[in-house]
Amino acid sequence: MTDVNAGPQESPAGSPPAPANGEAEGANGTGRAGRPGAVADQTAAPPGDAGRWPLSRIIGVALLILLLFSLAAMVAGGIALLSLQDNRQRVIATLDPAALQVQRLEIALLDQETGVRGYALSAQLPFLTPYTNGVTEEQEAIKALQAVIRQLPAGAAAGLASVITQAQSWRVDYAVPTINQVSRAGKPVVSPDILTGKADFDALRGRIGVLQAEISVARAGAVAALNDSATVLDAVFIAVAVGLAAIVVLLALGLRAAVIRPLHRLAEQARRVADGDFGHEVSLTGPREVTSLAADVNRMRERILQELSATQNANTALQAHTQELERSNSELEQFAYIASHDLQEPLRKVASFTQLLQRRYAGQLDARADQYIEFAADGAKRMQALINDLLSYSRVGRSAREPALVSSDAALTQARNNLAAAMEETGATVETGHLPLVLAELTLLTAVFQNLLSNALKFSGGKPPRIVITTSREGPFWQFSFTDSGIGIEPEYAERIFVIFQRLNERSAYAGTGIGLAMTRKIIEYFGGRIWLDTTYTEGARFLFTLPMPDETMNPTPEDEIAEPSGTLTQEAADALLREDEEADV
Repeated sequence: MTDVNAGPQESPAGSPPAPANGEAEGANGTGRAGRPGAVADQTAAPPGDAGRWPLSRIIGVALLILLLFSLAAMVAGGIALLSLQDNRQRVIATLDPAALQVQRLEIALLDQETGVRGYALSAQLPFLTPYTNGVTEEQEAIKALQAVIRQLPAGAAAGLASVITQAQSWRVDYAVPTINQVSRAGKPVVSPDILTGKADFDALRGRIGVLQAEISVARAGAVAALNDSATVLDAVFIAVAVGLAAIVVLLALGLRAAVIRPLHRLAEQARRVADGDFGHEVSLTGPREVTSLAADVNRMRERILQELSATQNANTALQAHTQELERSNSELEQFAYIASHDLQEPLRKVASFTQLLQRRYAGQLDARADQYIEFAADGAKRMQALINDLLSYSRVGRSAREPALVSSDAALTQARNNLAAAMEETGATVETGHLPLVLAELTLLTAVFQNLLSNALKFSGGKPPRIVITTSREGPFWQFSFTDSGIGIEPEYAERIFVIFQRLNERSAYAGTGIGLAMTRKIIEYFGGRIWLDTTYTEGARFLFTLPMPDETMNPTPEDEIAEPSGTLTQEAADALLREDEEADV
């Protein structure tokens, strides 16, 4: 089969594709969709597409060939079938009935001859009945033959006319005179024309034989034509079957060569690119749709190369940033070591000698000198506290230990013990139930509770602090609610309070470095949770934070799905306690 899709020679595999207008591939990964040249890339037809047939045209031509062959087969089969039907109709409806009527005519004439001879020998009327019936049969046979005489050969019409003429002559010259003579005589008589009548009837029978021969010859020819039509019809059916099979095979082979094989080659090249050979150019010949698809796949390969180059460049930059970050972390650790050892020592000396000056020369100098010494001592103390807090903040998450099962009750107890003096001094009360197990580190979780307790004690507003701690399930996390009855926090500062060294109040009113909540957020995020301020609570401050739930409690039994740990104080109970406390203060 002629390849209708043969196109111009394609560029060899591996040759670099020509860049689109307005495109330039760079190290920074440009060359993305949306650039001026990207639309041109997607709409430009592949080289040689103008000379290739689209798949729809190939299938249309194949269907047209099959349709034309089917029409030709139907016409040939119809003609052969009509010829067979005509010949069969001629034999069955014309020649066979004509032969039958000729035979009937002959029998009718024989009956007439037998009746005349019997009547002449016996002079009895019953013997004349065959003659009478024969005349009637003769007339009916002649009438039937005259109805189909035009469909018979030309000689049959002349033969029938001669038979009719001869039969009439026989009756006029012999049969009727003999019947009349016997009727007059009333007895058997021997007609002197008996020999003449016999000769006339023999001639009549000869003419009937000629007519029968004419019809027999015509019937033989019609039967032969009928057999020939049947043979032609069989041959047409066989030719149609063979031709149809050949066309189907040729169409299948053509579609395989023009469509299926290019698709297989495209699939092989696409798999080669998918396996990582992005430098392999996807190109092939075939229908326009296949070549367009190959061009699209090749453009996708080029885009992947561009994105891969951009990704590699980004990874290179990321590795450089990672190395820089590692170097920065190393320097930070070095700074932490220096701050914890080398800087602490001179700072301790400054603080010690300043305090020594304050004790030894207090009152001996003027009031301004005493104030300067006090400022220096206070600054040294605050600097020492800032350095210690900053070191603690930088050490969060540097532990090599993995989070493990930790009792929240134990961490809270340790934090309360650390703040026992301050709690006793302020008259603080803590309401809580049994707290759950979480994935954390005991020392860091203790620091979380201690920072939140310390804030509640510090910002109590001059009245005994009341602190309520509750827990609840939130998916794969335990959610802790830490509520106090202090001065509260305005909603617009909900994020600022978690920034390091950020303070909302004057240092003279509330002591501290402003690092506690920032450290608390860092610890909780290190454990995989989060912390935020509940801005809907206005009767104090309420902090909410989540911690991962251990696998042992991740999938509770149906009876425990909505149950909290035994003895846990619910949020409703905590709010009720705080309202009672407010009412008692009033």
